[in-house]
Amino acid sequence: MHQDDRCSQALDMVVVDIGPGRAQLSMIVREDMINGHGTCHGGIIFTLADTAFAHACNTRNHISVAVSCQIEFLVPVSLGEVLTATAVEQHLKGRNGVYDVGVDLSDGTRAALFRGKSRAVGGTLVDNRTTEKL
Repeated sequence: MHQDDRCSQALDMVVVDIGPGRAQLSMIVREDMINGHGTCHGGIIFTLADTAFAHACNTRNHISVAVSCQIEFLVPVSLGEVLTATAVEQHLKGRNGVYDVGVDLSDGTRAALFRGKSRAVGGTLVDNRTTEKL
């Protein structure tokens, strides 16, 4: 999924860790991500958190999309900062999931809190069928 995500590629996001119901991505804040106040644009931070959420909610091989998302920005983020977004599944029942994402600075300070709700829409990301005859 990550290799086909042109947005995360354009922002130089890197998958640090991924597993069932969880994902961790990182990104360095570049000059073109700075807003008029001289700090990282909130939309960039949201995009990193949303991408970690998207990866986490699709780790069980059921195509899932966001139903709703919200974010709380806690501290300003500076140019050159390494941001790490860690998404963790909080609830999964049927086709609905809830995921929390913490976005942290390199010193461990929490920069943002994100919550996303997902819905499985049918289909799989990876075809698990084999063409081998049994």
